[in-house]
Amino acid sequence: MRPSRLLWSGFAAVLLCAPAFAQTTTTGSPIPPPNAMKLSEIIAKVEQRDQFAYVSEIDWSEEGYYDITYFTTDKAKVEIKADPVTGKPK
Repeated sequence: MRPSRLLWSGFAAVLLCAPAFAQTTTTGSPIPPPNAMKLSEIIAKVEQRDQFAYVSEIDWSEEGYYDITYFTTDKAKVEIKADPVTGKPK
């Protein structure tokens, strides 16, 4: 295959995949609101909790909050929904 043909094939593949990465707002907000706290500030609050060990997972819910999963020093799994504006659990 000629290099130019290979280049155009790759370019076409990227264009066809691009819509799959687009964010939509059909069920809610795909991103935190403009007045939201920085995620690092919210995580800093979580890290101050009693017996905090480590954050396992952070996800943004299209319902408008962060899903944060962390573990404590006694290996308990804790799941919280944090408000993006206040950083407080919902």
